[in-house]
Amino acid sequence: MNGTSGTSTPDVTVTVIVYNDAGRLPRAVASALRQTHGNIEIVISDDHSTDATEDVARELAAHDPRVVYLRLPENSGGCSAPRNRALEIARAPYLMFLDSDDELPERAVEVLLAAHRERDLDFAMGAVHRIRVDGGRRTTWMPHLVAERRTLDGIEADPRLFFEHLSTSKMYARAFLDRHDLRFPEGIHYEDQLFSARAYCLAKTFTVVPEPVYRWYVAPYAASETASISNQRHKLTNVRDRVHVQRLIDAFLAESGHESLRGDKDFKFLKHDFRMYAGDLPYRDDAWLASFADIVGPYLDTLAPGAYARLPRAERVVLQLIRDRRLSDVRIAARGLGHDVAPRRTAPDAADGRTYWGEEIPHSEQARGELDLTDLDLHTRPFFCALLRHEITEVARNVGASIDLTVRTYDPALRLPVGPRRATLLLSPGRRRLAVAFRLDPVRPGLFEGRVRLDLAAARLPLQGFEGVRHPVLRLQHQGQTHTGLLLAPLSFPLLTARVPYYAGTLPHRVTAEPEGHAPGRLQIRWQPVGTTATLIRPAARRVATPRVKRAARLAASILR
Repeated sequence: MNGTSGTSTPDVTVTVIVYNDAGRLPRAVASALRQTHGNIEIVISDDHSTDATEDVARELAAHDPRVVYLRLPENSGGCSAPRNRALEIARAPYLMFLDSDDELPERAVEVLLAAHRERDLDFAMGAVHRIRVDGGRRTTWMPHLVAERRTLDGIEADPRLFFEHLSTSKMYARAFLDRHDLRFPEGIHYEDQLFSARAYCLAKTFTVVPEPVYRWYVAPYAASETASISNQRHKLTNVRDRVHVQRLIDAFLAESGHESLRGDKDFKFLKHDFRMYAGDLPYRDDAWLASFADIVGPYLDTLAPGAYARLPRAERVVLQLIRDRRLSDVRIAARGLGHDVAPRRTAPDAADGRTYWGEEIPHSEQARGELDLTDLDLHTRPFFCALLRHEITEVARNVGASIDLTVRTYDPALRLPVGPRRATLLLSPGRRRLAVAFRLDPVRPGLFEGRVRLDLAAARLPLQGFEGVRHPVLRLQHQGQTHTGLLLAPLSFPLLTARVPYYAGTLPHRVTAEPEGHAPGRLQIRWQPVGTTATLIRPAARRVATPRVKRAARLAASILR
């Protein structure tokens, strides 16, 4: 350890944990040094990095007496040990934690410390901004939980807060952590979930503030060796770690007298933790799915029945199919979760008048309850909200920028009469839609198939060009009503890329057709300006994009067309 933060006692210690992150560490430390409340101590806790992190950290400590460098003698492989070692030397009565790839907003310390000084709190917490590194999109993590300022006398006042399990969004009173010997569990992943569950249950009073106190940078497509733990869901060890932590939380709730919170905590696991894996299940092979069911299935049997009842039906179906080890059906059910995508088939039971998910009537009472779709009124609901399923079974390149699609439409409730159906493929990269009509022919009752050619060069872009992603949808009409549904793409197919010279070559773009790559797994069309469109036209358009100019651009575009 070297560096010193002076002789006066700091108000807050911010621990910055780091491992082999020399490039981003200065940004994280700089965000702490920029705090509007300056009487702080910054402990860089290095989990024995092997890159240039040590040199960078020592230089940061040498330039500001508030920065202290702590290097662990060996790598712990997780976040807990570097946080705990920093706690041993932290000098302030209030503590915060920051990861080296994230930042603190400038008023984070000021806002949370003010909450502590208003009244005696065990911890204060605020809003977290999630920032996508691949595009800069910013969202608030669990916004409904931090929408307003409030002080709670225990987690029982709002058990939904189990969903906000980040340790980095909070400022803790050192006395609270020491009184309960509350430290981060070492040797396990998802340590934040166990630490936060304990903190919530042990705290007598804590305050929630709506101001942002943490910037969480998310890299969803990072390489597997550098991806965060949450983005390593393809590893079965990741599944085991998550379930192991849940069992530890369950044991803590029972031992600490908080068993009444078990249903809320179980709902959080189903709605958040399991749901993170559910969207990936269609992309897993049989061996992986079997191992996943081996790990998760026994734990699902221990959860409170009321937790399942609070879930949407589609999620309950996936969970039950896992428990029944109907693994091929799991893939079908998990595709399109959250988007009202129908099963391929349903099974009516003449004996009880109920309708069940899939081709077979469930055997157990539990499965019959979870896979029962009768209350969805599949046969009688208005056609515009009918449950249909559109799947692209083949994608092939044609001449230029056109692609040929083979589309299957599943109609499990037999809403559509047998016979050819007129369908329309819709795509809207700008204000005007590209509509391509084609025919769906019956294969059998409840299944139609058709082929459609989508010419991406025919799409009408804004005059300043377009950069972004769009997903084609399929429109059907029946008895005067219109139904529009998403198109599920094949799980994998080669990227189909073309350079398209829109408007006689004055607005060139690179256009790519690709699978979405994650739930719900739609066909995805990506536009990227190239040449002068990227370097001149779009930057100029952004600078002068007043309402009057936009109207003039639309008029000019209509003339060019």
